Amino acid sequence: MEQELHPNAGKNDIIEVDGVRYQRLPIKTHLITDKDNILDVAEKYGKPVLSKPGDVLFISEKCVACTQRRAIPLADIKPRKLAYKLSAHVTKTPHGIGLGMPETMEMALQEVGTPRILLAAAVGALGKLVGKRGWFYMVAGRKAASIDGPCSYTIPPYNEYVSLAPAEPAESAKKIAEALGKNVGVAIIDQNDLGGEILGAYNLPYSNETLIDILHDNPLGQASQRTPFGIVRKV
Repeated sequence: MEQELHPNAGKNDIIEVDGVRYQRLPIKTHLITDKDNILDVAEKYGKPVLSKPGDVLFISEKCVACTQRRAIPLADIKPRKLAYKLSAHVTKTPHGIGLGMPETMEMALQEVGTPRILLAAAVGALGKLVGKRGWFYMVAGRKAASIDGPCSYTIPPYNEYVSLAPAEPAESAKKIAEALGKNVGVAIIDQNDLGGEILGAYNLPYSNETLIDILHDNPLGQASQRTPFGIVRKV
């Protein structure tokens, strides 16, 4: 039976961007793990509700990463002394811990490389001196920016995991779109309540920048909603 879709609590159903109105419909799923295949999950939950021309299926990058075994148990991560030192200087926010714990910083060192993280830390420190934010991630890159650790609202068992960026998100978006077989657009997004970025997209009917504007208020949420998929639809 087709799932009845409703906006998440506190999120608007409709948004207007550049004079066009779009509906954002989150899709509730089971708890996605490394036992799932992202193509099967997209077909199960996305295909039945992609019913209008121009529909776009957008997917949380953490959902894709989990199916690729890129969610790592905290117990399996052994941070080096440098990870402890660097993480202590990361600004913490209520929207995600980022690299603000030794385990997530250790994974950044492994994913990006120690020289690049050290350079990013130096540039980030300079940015703080001149009142500029974000310089660390400008140097460290998207792989580092996408790493996140557990927060108080993280759904178990991922409250004991570190999440990495998905591998080959552009190729994953293409494969998902082809599996759906409806000429739909697919985007894999890294989104929180502060903003977001398109990591990979295929067959979108508008630009990545327009999609980010459509999703700027994070309609999927980032707590216990369990809605890692959503549809964008022109109305």
